[in-house]
Amino acid sequence: MQFQFDNSYAALPERFFARVAPEPVASPRLVKLNRPLAHELRLDADWLASADGVRVLAGQTVPDEADPIATAYAGHQFGTFVPQLGDGRAILLGEVVDRSGQRRDLQLKGAGRTPFSRRGDGRAAIGPVLREYIVSEAMAALGIPTTRALAAVLTGEKVQRERMLPGAVLTRIAASHIRIGTFQFFATRGDDEAVRRLADHVIARHYPELAGEAKPYRALLSRVIERQAQLVAKWMQVGFIHGVMNTDNCSIAGETIDYGPCAFMDEFDPSAVFSSIDQTGRYAFANQPRIALWNLTRLAECLLPLLADEQEKAIEIAKEALGEFSDAFDAVFTTGMLAKLGVAGGADDEGLIAEFLALLAENQADFTFAFRRLCDAADDDASGLRAMFAEPAGFDAWSVKWRHVREQRRLASGEMRKINPAFIPRNHRVEAVIQAALRDDFAPFEELLTVLSRPYDDQPAFAAYAEPPAPEERVTQTFCGT
Repeated sequence: MQFQFDNSYAALPERFFARVAPEPVASPRLVKLNRPLAHELRLDADWLASADGVRVLAGQTVPDEADPIATAYAGHQFGTFVPQLGDGRAILLGEVVDRSGQRRDLQLKGAGRTPFSRRGDGRAAIGPVLREYIVSEAMAALGIPTTRALAAVLTGEKVQRERMLPGAVLTRIAASHIRIGTFQFFATRGDDEAVRRLADHVIARHYPELAGEAKPYRALLSRVIERQAQLVAKWMQVGFIHGVMNTDNCSIAGETIDYGPCAFMDEFDPSAVFSSIDQTGRYAFANQPRIALWNLTRLAECLLPLLADEQEKAIEIAKEALGEFSDAFDAVFTTGMLAKLGVAGGADDEGLIAEFLALLAENQADFTFAFRRLCDAADDDASGLRAMFAEPAGFDAWSVKWRHVREQRRLASGEMRKINPAFIPRNHRVEAVIQAALRDDFAPFEELLTVLSRPYDDQPAFAAYAEPPAPEERVTQTFCGT
């Protein structure tokens, strides 16, 4: 038995999902297998890379132990509520328990139509599959909670997007695929029993320490709020823009999920938007904490019947919990950003963070490159960083305050290099990988994955990957995979 599935979500009532098998594909071919992740999951990597294993990863063959389902959920998409979304091109094969005892979903993304496809073809093109593989694995290497990529497989078929493109399937691993939108699916139907069943399932699966609480659902809301606040704070520290922070893309487990039109900023701009479908800037970089709280408010609304018998009391409890978001976010964001500046702990009494970010924005300086060069400045070589500012006088004035604070609360430059990555999945590099893949050349994909697996190391042989894009290389828009 290659897969030791232990499926808990499929044991919930059938209104939680639709049972559906992946659609067979023409000619599956393995592009990439994440062997270290396979080991974590107690899966045989050699077998997964075999012809039989690749057929499973492509959805061609369903293991006997699997119980394939498409999960139901709703969601606010760009602020507009859609009562039924669901897995329109993803099929959950089942759950495995990894070497640390954690339950993990094994899902095929691009595996064909489901009852939730809403006129979609249920398939994925090679570009979005490689983008999600690259960015999710980069996030994992950066130490940010995320879904993971186990494998990418070509299907041997074409899919119609703006043009005919090679089809592919991504095998995605997640702590679970339960979203705020999953709760919304039942709450908006007045199905309080399903909301309770789902909440109990989430507690048992993700937060078992809450089961003995006097008010477990209040504790659950607080814990999800805390996890989301911490997650978004970590995104902000690396210049990541999710792009589609809809409630159906907000994981209850606190993982980054659904890498569609996402991007890492090059030059720092708080209003940066890369998603081609975000016409109003709703999910711009600086808006992400506010949107996270908005999404969590939608979750709190779903949980009201579980928080208290009287609605007014339930609303009071929910508001109290939501009030915890700001402190949870600020604690992680401020501590993390001070560490990026080489300052240990404490408060940002001098306003160093905001002032440095303002300088980056005014000078259109590259976010990642500037913080990495700040590590050199901590070693008394500020020439490279200073050269990034068109008007260096502002940086010089800030630097005096920075060095004064560091005299009191210094982090060594070596510690700073463990916090400020040299390498991120820059948009132009990801796009170059996709274009090469369309020519059936996956060598750039492999090389980029190698570089991104060690984001905090200098890697002199790959120094070019740390450089910001030239003007003609800049990628200003990213697109949804559908």
